[in-house]
Amino acid sequence: MSSLSLAVRDSSTMLRRNLLHARRYPSLTLNLLLTPIMLLLLFVYIFGDVMSAGLGGGGADRSEYIAYLVPGLLLMTIGSTTIGTAVSVSNDMTEGIIARFRTMAIHRGSVIIGHVIGSVLQSVMSVVLVGAVGVAIGFRSTDATALEWIAAFGLLTLFALALTWIAVGMGMVSPNAEAASNNAMPLIFLPLISSTFVPVDAMPGWFQPIAEYQPFTPAIETLRGLLLGTEIGNNGWLAVAWCLGLAALGYFWSKAVFNRDPK
Repeated sequence: MSSLSLAVRDSSTMLRRNLLHARRYPSLTLNLLLTPIMLLLLFVYIFGDVMSAGLGGGGADRSEYIAYLVPGLLLMTIGSTTIGTAVSVSNDMTEGIIARFRTMAIHRGSVIIGHVIGSVLQSVMSVVLVGAVGVAIGFRSTDATALEWIAAFGLLTLFALALTWIAVGMGMVSPNAEAASNNAMPLIFLPLISSTFVPVDAMPGWFQPIAEYQPFTPAIETLRGLLLGTEIGNNGWLAVAWCLGLAALGYFWSKAVFNRDPK
């Protein structure tokens, strides 16, 4: 077999391994998935009228706030899901299975590739579930064209890939699963200080640069524009640039740590 065939075969095996782990131990994924769903329900049904009045300039229309909120929470869902990836990678690195894999005749990078592909698939499935909850409570995307839907799905997948590589790096440098979970907390914290819940212009002036110059805000504004048929501006290019930059950083970081000789 060629090296490419071996890499594909071994990566497929590692992917099945990670999906089986996710199926056998679903509590972590479910706990992380509940965070964006609970925030969605909380902000829609508890704060929805007040928030929509602020967005609409005085008229309380909860449907407007649902349309504003859902795109941000879809990206927050990806951040939540990838925390499980950091924990899973940390378990592999600290429990000895990686040392055994190093002695076997398998493609060296297949372990990481299996984690990455498995995490992206889980992120996409989680986004679909949260999106279904959003539709059930009133979210509609009637102004988006088929091309914009395809672009939105591509952005979500690319964002999931970027955050997954960062989560893999965090998991590899963490001494245990608890530390990996703590190290990956910015993936949930950053959406809270982005344009997920309120526009950046509505934030205090000193805080606006913090919310604006981070990866989540341009991605949220791009996804919001694609799903609602509104203007995107420069956010599309900024979102893609953030995704490619984070993916490259996470890839080279993870590769360097994984190839490091064990102590």
